[in-house]
Amino acid sequence: METDMKLTPLYGEHKKLGAKLAPFGGWYMPISYEGILAEHRAARESAAVFDICHMGEFMFRGESQELDSAVTQDVSGLAPGKSRYGFLLNDKGGITDDLIIFRFDEKEFMIVVNAATSGNDYEALKKLLRKGDLSDISAETAKIDLQGPLSRDVLKEALELDIGLKYFNFAHFDIFGEKALVSRTGYTGELGYEIFINSSKAVDLWNKLLSDGRVKPAGLGARDILRLEMGYSLYGHDIDGETTPDEAGLDMFVDYEKEFAGKKALLARKAAGAGKKKIAFKSEGRRSPRAHYRILSGGKDIGEVTSGVFSPSLSCGIGLGFIKAGSQVAGDIIISDGGRVKLKAGITETPFLKETTLRN
Repeated sequence: METDMKLTPLYGEHKKLGAKLAPFGGWYMPISYEGILAEHRAARESAAVFDICHMGEFMFRGESQELDSAVTQDVSGLAPGKSRYGFLLNDKGGITDDLIIFRFDEKEFMIVVNAATSGNDYEALKKLLRKGDLSDISAETAKIDLQGPLSRDVLKEALELDIGLKYFNFAHFDIFGEKALVSRTGYTGELGYEIFINSSKAVDLWNKLLSDGRVKPAGLGARDILRLEMGYSLYGHDIDGETTPDEAGLDMFVDYEKEFAGKKALLARKAAGAGKKKIAFKSEGRRSPRAHYRILSGGKDIGEVTSGVFSPSLSCGIGLGFIKAGSQVAGDIIISDGGRVKLKAGITETPFLKETTLRN
């Protein structure tokens, strides 16, 4: 283990389960346990539990208009008990981070951000939120995700929680004597829940969920395939500070009817024309495309792959990438590592996987 890596409260449980661990975003995280394909299948057909304790959580108490001025989504229009996805932008209109805001009541909110960007996000928000109180609760908060078609049944039987939440709604429940937030969200495309609980109860919750024989532990390897099959962008790969929401095909999460940090720069870049365009593609055969492979069309290098995996659901390679604005794509494209690997691929739409239990 690299000594400067952070550990989640579940590190000891991962070791007991024989997980393969590796550095990720400054944390030592489980990549897989039994195997990525088995864990992917559990999430698509039954239920899988993920350690997501590395992500950051902030609490904000103040006027919703303050948050409106900082992020791209409409916070004031968000009803209590609901959450909304959007972005924190930099002064160039690029994406500093993607985040979800949960509204507790008129003046209390939780902001969930990525692990690797958590520190910078907190400092950026402290500068932008001139009124109200912002606090970082990441250290005392554990986040455990249960995802899969049977996840509702598992929560009912393992924790005696009868949860009828609609998509992107949340509520508080008593779990092991703790007030826990259970959200009907996730990043796999299946019916699922994200559970935020005090870190002291993380091991109890993890093991209780795994005591149900229908649940498997799943690592970041399976999670990457699951999110990519849905075409979801991953910060640091498909979106970053040099990429604007419109370039990433995510303009729907920007409310242009209000003012927010980075809006002026974003509008200026949109007026000048996007510098690149996101594409999704399927490759022929089972070989996996990889990030940073080149995208070729008509013998010309037109872009770069940002995410690529073999999809067990589709039995072919899938990926996301960016091509230069104005590139003419004639027929199939070639995905190449610049050497011997050349994969024939076709541009397609997302999600790659159409039939899931996401809205069940």
